[in-house]
Amino acid sequence: MAFLPNIIFAIILFSALYFFRRNIFYVKRNIQLGKSIDRSDQSSKRWSNMFRIALGQSKMVNRPIAGILHIIVYIGFIVINIELIEIVLDGLLGTHRIFAPFMGKAYNVLIATFEILAALVLVSVILFWLRRNILKIKRFWKAEMKGWPKNDANYILYFEIVLMTLFLSMNATDLLLQQIGDPDYPQAGMFPVSQFLAPLFSSFSVTSLVLFERSFWWLHISGILIFLNYLYYSKHLHILLAFPNTYFQNLNPKGAFKNNETVTKEVKLMLDPAADPYAAPAEDSVPEKFGASDVTDLNWVQLMNAYTCTECGRCTDECPANQTGKLLSPRKIMMDTRDRLEEVGNNINNKGKHQADGKQLLDDYITKEELWACTSCNACVETCPIGIDPLSIIMDMRQYLVMEQSAAPSDLNNMMTNIENNGAPWPFNNQDRMLWAIEN
Repeated sequence: MAFLPNIIFAIILFSALYFFRRNIFYVKRNIQLGKSIDRSDQSSKRWSNMFRIALGQSKMVNRPIAGILHIIVYIGFIVINIELIEIVLDGLLGTHRIFAPFMGKAYNVLIATFEILAALVLVSVILFWLRRNILKIKRFWKAEMKGWPKNDANYILYFEIVLMTLFLSMNATDLLLQQIGDPDYPQAGMFPVSQFLAPLFSSFSVTSLVLFERSFWWLHISGILIFLNYLYYSKHLHILLAFPNTYFQNLNPKGAFKNNETVTKEVKLMLDPAADPYAAPAEDSVPEKFGASDVTDLNWVQLMNAYTCTECGRCTDECPANQTGKLLSPRKIMMDTRDRLEEVGNNINNKGKHQADGKQLLDDYITKEELWACTSCNACVETCPIGIDPLSIIMDMRQYLVMEQSAAPSDLNNMMTNIENNGAPWPFNNQDRMLWAIEN
């Protein structure tokens, strides 16, 4: 029976890892529902972007308060979780602080560093909660940030507060047991923060302290494993996807739009005097659909963008259309794309393959009014801290409206008709262009 806790821990650990692997497989499969796109060029620049933006958090500090707090939480959470290696080994082998005998004084420095970072994370997360719920910063209270998105943001903050508190409480009771001289708790570690929590437990017996320490230990590791699997359902999936997302982001100049290859070929054919205008087009020269009306019409990078969105709202905050009261919110575009992709993925899970469900991204999630409100200024793309591109989705869906449904706004239709007839956007014959000069 001495090995029962180790067996229970192994079952919990490997079950959590199994479900995490399954959920990551779902995300990967859903992303691969997107169309192919080649983003293998300029590999050195892509690696540089990934290390600078995803790892270095370079764009986060464009807004210093939120940026610095986020960096503290990011570094703290990553560094503190290094201790998971020791916790997992202790849980599997039945040891306690297995690295302490091998690291000597370095172990003391390591634990002290963990504690200081845990305290900083705790303060930063509380400030994040106050900014979101007490100060009510405007971008956190937009129309799309209701229900689950609003609750999810708070759940994550509560998770982090609980995990850091459990970590420091675990160390506080461990410190007391070391001071008492319990043989199962040898002298190991330095506790600059949790020593101030220790008096809260000093009146308890040794048996109670051991019970507290073990309870905090189990709750801490269980909470981390629960949080690991919560990532799939949360905006915090960006912890994992920010790295590939910044690597595969579009490296073209922000104002450069890609021409539709089919249209380009058609125009070149029209301009070629030697071309046969009556020749049948090649079977592979015409796509099955122009633009995008559903998530499977988008490319896989756009779908990865949707899963990577942190819902921070910087894109919507910078959007001139949104600032002037238009319906468009770039953040909502990404959230709607992810929600629709999840719906398609669940359809596949339930039926073995995607079957028509009578819904699509256009109209059921994103309205035409939202799409045509966009000024294509690229402010949302420029400001995103992890290289997400809502504009590309908007432009692909606009292309579908224009080329598949002829559903452009009347002003745009008039302009395109004028260009076709007059070679200019204005409703005047090109022979009459200079009349204004004669009249004046």
